[in-house]
Amino acid sequence: MRMSEGVEWGLHCAALLGFLPPGAGLSTARLAEYHEVPPAYLAKHLQAMSRAGILEAAQGPRGGYRLARCPAEITVLEVVEAVDGPTPGFRCAEIRRRGPAGGLPLREYRVPCAIHAVMDAADAAWRAELRATSLADVISRVVGGASPKSLERGARWVQEVLA
Repeated sequence: MRMSEGVEWGLHCAALLGFLPPGAGLSTARLAEYHEVPPAYLAKHLQAMSRAGILEAAQGPRGGYRLARCPAEITVLEVVEAVDGPTPGFRCAEIRRRGPAGGLPLREYRVPCAIHAVMDAADAAWRAELRATSLADVISRVVGGASPKSLERGARWVQEVLA
């Protein structure tokens, strides 16, 4: 299950936005600055998350992106699918129908491809785990796993930017 770096960026941005006071937002430039990522590339992911109803964009001097819903109502799977799309990670090309053991009439392939079935089950389990994990869960893990100095620096940066 390979995901683009945009998923990482989107999740980090959403987590950061979850720390903001109600009504506050951060611009693409500020989010890119905080995470040291290219603003133009990040903008595409933030727009996709906005189209998916995860973020909302506000115009004006105090504008920027903010969460469209509370963190407990946003799942990690929503962010993954907003950024990378809902396409399963595995596509079966039915190569079992080729080669010396293949070339038979379709009726000989009534049973689904075993490899396809295993990969579909893995994809379903992976998606179920991401669907069961909310952004609030992620934020809790960020707070629990980050060093106090890192949290302090991040909070100070947010306060300075919002001042």
